[in-house]
Amino acid sequence: MMVVVAYDVNTETAAGRRRLRNVAKTCMKYGQRVQNSVFECSVTPSDYLILKHDLAAIMDETLDSLRYYNLGSNYSKKIEYRGRQRHIPVDEVMML
Repeated sequence: MMVVVAYDVNTETAAGRRRLRNVAKTCMKYGQRVQNSVFECSVTPSDYLILKHDLAAIMDETLDSLRYYNLGSNYSKKIEYRGRQRHIPVDEVMML
């Protein structure tokens, strides 16, 4: 299933900047960055639970926010974009 993760981390302190890096690193384990603070993650239901658990452990709920948009398995027709595409569609073949 495809899940979009969007986050806003308060970076006024060194701890906040560290949380921001850790949130991005965690999201990169499950998907790809499509905007500065937005990731598209192709995950199994169990991976989704782990991702949410890991991100909840990193964030400071009084300062930061996370949003999860579950697009399901048939997500390709639910995504529209305009302008420069910053990601590789996960259901297409990648050639190097």
